[in-house]
Amino acid sequence: MPINLWFDVFLIICILILASGALFSKNTFSGIILFISLGLTVTVAWIRLNAVDVAIAEAAIGAGLTGALLLGAWKRLEIKKRASNNKAPK
Repeated sequence: MPINLWFDVFLIICILILASGALFSKNTFSGIILFISLGLTVTVAWIRLNAVDVAIAEAAIGAGLTGALLLGAWKRLEIKKRASNNKAPK
């Protein structure tokens, strides 16, 4: 089998593993990191399909912007969770 086919199979397996990991992750931070990794892996897949414009959009929006927004939301939720735990009567 040619090396290109092996790389494509490896890429498909990585995408499936990262997608299922992001979907079924118990930890929110781990799910976000897996989602960003999935976006970057899908970017490589788009490049392999010679769709460079779609790959650029996926990297910028899918992995970059959405990942940053998810990390910001996670940080705000953690701060609110800590504040509510400190206010709770003991």
